[in-house]
Amino acid sequence: MKKIFKIMLYSIAAIVLAIAVFIATVYIVNRISSKSELGKIKPYGQFVAVDAKNMNVLIQGKGEETIVLLPGYGTAAPALDFKPLVEDLSPFYRVVVIEPFGYGLSDVTEKERSIGNIVNETHEALQSLNIDRYILMGHSISGIYGLEYVNKYESEVSAFVGIDSSVPTQGGNDGEFPSGIYKALKKSGFARLLMKLSPDQIVAPNVDDETREQIRMLSLKNMFNPNILSEGEHFNPNFKAAESLTFPQNLPVIFFLQANDTETEGWIPLHEEQVKNSAHGKVMTFEGGHYLHHTRSKEIVENFRGFMEGLK
Repeated sequence: MKKIFKIMLYSIAAIVLAIAVFIATVYIVNRISSKSELGKIKPYGQFVAVDAKNMNVLIQGKGEETIVLLPGYGTAAPALDFKPLVEDLSPFYRVVVIEPFGYGLSDVTEKERSIGNIVNETHEALQSLNIDRYILMGHSISGIYGLEYVNKYESEVSAFVGIDSSVPTQGGNDGEFPSGIYKALKKSGFARLLMKLSPDQIVAPNVDDETREQIRMLSLKNMFNPNILSEGEHFNPNFKAAESLTFPQNLPVIFFLQANDTETEGWIPLHEEQVKNSAHGKVMTFEGGHYLHHTRSKEIVENFRGFMEGLK
C-alpha cells in the first residue's frame, strides 16, 4: 500500500510540475514574442494631436467630398481592416480612417471610454486635420457613437452611413463585462496561445500575407488593452445614453446590413425604425457576415454613390 501511495504522490507531483512548466512556458513565450513583434509592426498613416496624445489616422484619395470611417469594437487595426473599402472609395472621395485611442497605432488614454469622450476625441482629430465637412461611415458600434456625433456636430456632418451598425435598442448589453478574465488571458499569454491554435480568430479582410501578419501582430498588441476593456465596460451606459437620440430629420442616412443576422432579433426592422422619420433614409441588405466591408465593399460604394446622387 505504501508503495502504491508513493507512486500516486509522485504521479500527482509530476502532473502539477508539468502544468506549472506549461503555464510558465506560455507566459515567457508571450513576453518574448510581444517584445519582438513591437519592432516588426510597420507604421502607416499619420499621427494627430488629440488631448495631448497621438491618434493615428490614414488619409487616402483626393475627392472633393470627405468620408470619415469609424471602426467596430475591438478592431485591431482599423486602417488595415477597412483596406478594401478605402481602395474602392478613394477614387471618388478623400477617405479618412480614424483609429481611436487603444486601436491600431494610436496611444492608449487614461480617460474612460464613455460615448462623450470617444465622440469628442474623434472630433478633435478632425479639427486637427482642418476637416469641418464630411460624411460619417461607421461599422458596428460606431452606429451608437455616430448617433451622438451627428446630434452634437450636426452642422459638420453631411450624411451618415452605417455598415451593419449597432442600434441603441438592440439589447444584449446588460450583463457584466468580464474584464478580469480578459486581463488574465492576455497577461498569462493564453490569449496568444488560443489565437495560435485557432488562427481564424484573426478578423481580417482578403489582403496579402504581409498585411494579414501586421493585423495579427496588432491584434495581439491591442487585444484587451485598458481602452478596449474600458469600452466594453461602458457598453451598457453608452447604449443607454444613445436610446433617446434620433438622426436629424434632414440628414441623409443609409444602412448597409447583413440580410440574415441570427444573433439580434429584428435586426432589419430596428434599423428601419431608425430612419422612418428621415427625409432621406434607406436600408439595404447584402448576403454576408457582420464585416460587410470585407466582402461587399464594391457594392457598398456603388450603392452609396447612387444614394447620394439621387439626393442631388
